[in-house]
Formats: sequence, structure tokens, C-alpha cells
Amino acid sequence: MTEQRKTKITVDIYGQPYSIVGTESSSHIRLVASIVDDKMREISSKNPTLDITKLAVLTAVNAVHEYIKLKEDYDRLLQQMKREKDE
Repeated sequence: MTEQRKTKITVDIYGQPYSIVGTESSSHIRLVASIVDDKMREISSKNPTLDITKLAVLTAVNAVHEYIKLKEDYDRLLQQMKREKDE
């Protein structure tokens, strides 16, 4: 059984350091952290009175919303490609 190599990196998200361990590259982990940080700052700028917990939850809700929209678009494209192939 092969074990995937894990990467441990410390990133800064919304002014807080987080140690993240994963099988992705350091640059990928940094990119994810940067996107989360950007989204938190965007939401915070529009809602400056939010506490950190509510800000984190709203960031997660926004991220999942974007994921679902992209997945729906992807599934729609796959169906369209299948229809075109079958024609």
C-alpha cells in the first residue's frame, strides 16, 4: 500500500496563522488559503459588524454556493456533450 506524501504549511487567513496538512502542493494550499482570505475580507468589507464566527460561516456558505453553481454548469456541459455525441 502506497502512502501519499503530505505537505504541511502555515498560511495566514484573515490575520490568523493556520497549519494545514494535505497531499496537495504547497502552492495549491497557498492558493486555497488566499482565496478564502480574499472572500473573508470581501464579506467583511460589506458587513463590518460580523464577528469572526459568522464571517467564517458566511464565507463557507458562499464557497459552497459557488461550488454548486460550477458543478451544475459542469454537469450541464457534460450532458450537452453527450447529446452532441449521440446525434
